[in-house]
Amino acid sequence: MKENKSTKIIGKNVIFIPYKENHVLRYHEWMKSEELQQLTASEPLTLEDEYKMQKSWFEDEDKCTFIILNKSLYEETLNEIDAMIETCHRGKGYGWESAILMLRYGIENLNVIKYLAKISISNEKSINMFRKLGFEEVSRSDIFKEFTLQKVVDFEWIKWLQNQTPNMIKDENYK
Repeated sequence: MKENKSTKIIGKNVIFIPYKENHVLRYHEWMKSEELQQLTASEPLTLEDEYKMQKSWFEDEDKCTFIILNKSLYEETLNEIDAMIETCHRGKGYGWESAILMLRYGIENLNVIKYLAKISISNEKSINMFRKLGFEEVSRSDIFKEFTLQKVVDFEWIKWLQNQTPNMIKDENYK
């Protein structure tokens, strides 16, 4: 998304940076995992298609795509590729912090007033996380085997998100 092309979001344990061409190869390797394809409802792409998708996402006015980095690893190495969050980082709270940061970014910068999350029925961890975030089920599809969860933004929830991420810094000078 052109809106976030130079935006870096810094949290307590993670850093968001725009998904750029230099991240595609690692992302493509990561997305070869059948488990991740199932959890994200994604189809495998060729490397060439992945580069096209990255370019499309980067230039599209309606998409906002970030790569999430392990903050301490990035600060230690200054290597974005090595610091990209992967499956070995599961269970350490990075997903929780990342979700809250992204929700807050959407509210504060993109004027989001309602969120919808479509999650595979088999993805219990994501369903539980979104419910903990205050999302409620609004529908389920047996055909697509997914839940749709919704959260309408209100003042109390904004304050809660802000209290969860007091260290959030938004830097508009990422290159």
